[in-house]
Amino acid sequence: MGKYQTLAEEIVKNVGGKENVTGLVHCITRLRFTLKDEGIAKDQVLKDMDGVVTVMKSGGQYQVVIGNHVPEVFEDVIQLLDIKDGTKASEEKKSGRLLDRAVDMVSGIFQPILSIMAACGMLKGLNTLLVTLEIYSADCGGYLIINAAGDALFTFLPLFLGYTAAKKFELKPMLGLAVGAAMCYPGIQSSALSAGAEPLYQILEGTMFHSPVYIDFFGIPVISVDYTGTVIPVILAVWFASKCEKLFSKFIPDLVKFFFVPMLTLLVTIPISVCLLGPVATFGSTLISEFTLAIRGVSPMLAGGIVGFTWQILVIFGMHWGFIPVYINNVQTLGYDNVMMPFFACTFATSAVVLAIFFKTKDRKLKEMAIPNFISGIFGVTEPAIYGILLPLKKPFIISCIAGGIGGAFYGYCNFRKFILGGMGIFELPNMMNPDGSMGNILVAFAGIAISMAVGFILTMLFYQDEKAAGTGRLTGEAGASGGLSNVGSNEETPKHAAGRIKIYSPLKGKTIKLEEVEDEAFSSGLLGQGIAILPEEGVLYAPADGTISTFFPTGHAVGMMTDDGAELLMHVGMDTVQLNGKGFQAYAAGGDYVKKGQKLLEFDMSLIRDAGYSLVTPVLVTNPDDTGTVNPIEGARHILPGDELIVTGKKD
Repeated sequence: MGKYQTLAEEIVKNVGGKENVTGLVHCITRLRFTLKDEGIAKDQVLKDMDGVVTVMKSGGQYQVVIGNHVPEVFEDVIQLLDIKDGTKASEEKKSGRLLDRAVDMVSGIFQPILSIMAACGMLKGLNTLLVTLEIYSADCGGYLIINAAGDALFTFLPLFLGYTAAKKFELKPMLGLAVGAAMCYPGIQSSALSAGAEPLYQILEGTMFHSPVYIDFFGIPVISVDYTGTVIPVILAVWFASKCEKLFSKFIPDLVKFFFVPMLTLLVTIPISVCLLGPVATFGSTLISEFTLAIRGVSPMLAGGIVGFTWQILVIFGMHWGFIPVYINNVQTLGYDNVMMPFFACTFATSAVVLAIFFKTKDRKLKEMAIPNFISGIFGVTEPAIYGILLPLKKPFIISCIAGGIGGAFYGYCNFRKFILGGMGIFELPNMMNPDGSMGNILVAFAGIAISMAVGFILTMLFYQDEKAAGTGRLTGEAGASGGLSNVGSNEETPKHAAGRIKIYSPLKGKTIKLEEVEDEAFSSGLLGQGIAILPEEGVLYAPADGTISTFFPTGHAVGMMTDDGAELLMHVGMDTVQLNGKGFQAYAAGGDYVKKGQKLLEFDMSLIRDAGYSLVTPVLVTNPDDTGTVNPIEGARHILPGDELIVTGKKD
C-alpha cells in the first residue's frame, strides 16, 4: 500500500465496504465507483473526510472527488477491493493506429530491461576489445566469466521478456517467467535435439519451411527451433498464456485455484507454443530472408538498401533472426557473407542518431540515456537505443532507418563481405579483412560507417525537435473548422509576466459561463480550482499558455498543464464525458509534452457528445490559486475566440 492507505481504507469502508463495490475507475479528479447499493454509502462522512473534496452521484456512478492526486489514491483503493486491477484498463485509451499500439506494446515490454541490456552490451564489447588488443585471450577464465555476465541476458532473453510481457498482458509475472524458461529448456532446443541424432522424419519438404522433426507431442510434430535469444515466440506465448489464465480462473473453484490455474495454463501454453506459435514466428522470419535473397538476385544495391532500411524494424519484432541461417550458411560454404552484411550500417546509423539527440536535447534524463546507448550501439548492441530512445520519440527511429538504408545500399553496391563469424559492432571489423591481406573490403567497411553516421547525425540535427524546446513538433496556430485564431500562430515567444500577474488565454471558441453556473457541484463550488467555463462552438481545444502538459487523461476529455509562469491549469471538456471512454476525442499532445500558446491539443466530436447525452460545458480552472494569487476571469457572458484573454491572476489593475 502507498501513502494514501488510511484514506483508501476509510473510503472503501464508507462506500459500503468492498462487498458493495462492483467496479471502480477514475478520471482526472474523482474516483468513480459502481455500487450494488448507493443507499448504504455514507455521503456526509465521506464529504467531511480530509482528502475528499465532495461526493456526487451521476450516470449510475458514485463519485468521490479527490483532486489531482486521484491516480495515487486509486492505486491504494483498488488493492482493497475484490475486483481485478484490469478495471483501470477500461479507462485506458483504446483508440489510435494499430502501429502506434504495437509500438507501445513492444516498448512497454522492453522498457524494464533497457538499462541492463545497455550494461550487458558494453560488457560484451569491452571483453571483445581487450581480447583484440591481446590483453588476455578468449580461452582464459577471465574472458569466459566476463562474457557470461554480458551474454546471459541475450542468451536467455525469453526469460526476461516472459516476465515483462506477463506484466503487460496482466498475467502473473512468475507464470510469464516460467513460460520463458520452458522455451529456453535445453531438451527442446534445436541444437540439443539435433546433436548426434537422426530426425524422425521431415515435414514441409520442397518448401522454404522444410524442417526436421526430432520429437513429437503425442503424435503432433514439434518443429526444431532454437528459442534462446528470440523475441516474438515468447511474447506470443505469454499473450496466449494470459488468455488461458483468465479462462481457467472463471471455472476453477477458489479452493484449488491457487495451483490448478497456473498448472493448466502451463500445460496448455507450452505445447501450443512449441508446436504452433514458435514455428509460425520462425516461418515469418524465413519468409523475410527468402524475400531478401530474391531481391539481391535482381539488384545488390536495392537488396542492401532494403536490409539496411528494415533491419531496425526486424530487430523490434525479433524477426532479424531469419537472416542468421543464411549468414552462417554463406560463411561456411562460400567463405563469406554479403547478404546480411548491409545491416552493419544500421549499428552506426543508430549510434549517430542517439549522439545527435544528446547534443540537441535539453532533457536531462534523455541526455543520461544517450551516452551509454551510443557506446552500446558502437559495440553492436542497438536494442537499448531502439526501445529506450528512438521508438518513443518516433521521428529519430525513422531517421535511423533511412540512414541505415543509405549505408546498406552502399554496402550492397560495393559487395561488402564478412569472412569470419563472430564479433559485434566495431569489433567485427577484424573479421572483414580480406583473406589475402588486401585492404579493399575493410576500406568499404569504414566508408559505410562514415556514410551511415553522417547521414544519421545530420538528418537528426536538421529534423529532430526536442519536445522540451519546441513542443510536440506539430504545427501551431491550426484553426478549427470555423477558422480564425485570435492572437495565435505567430512565432513570437509569449512574454513572461511580472510576479503576481499571469495571463491565461482562451483554449476554445465559444461562449463564457460563470463557474458557479456549472451544473457539476465539484466545479461550481470552486473546490477543484477557480476560473471560468466555456460552452464550445467548435470541437478544438488549444493550449491557453506556454507550458508543460502535466496530465493528458487517457480518454482525452481532460488536460492538466503547468504554465511557464507557474499556474496549474485544468481543462475539462464536458461533464461526465469520461464515460465515453475516449470515443469522440482525438489527442494531439501527451503528458510531458512542452506546448506553445495556441497549439492544438485536442479535437472532440461535439455532435457525438451531445447525442450521448452529455453537456459540453468546459471548465478552465487555475488549481493553485494560493500560489498565483486571486483568479480574475473575464466578466459577463460573451463570445470568445481561442487566444483571447480569459483569466488574469493577481491583484486587479
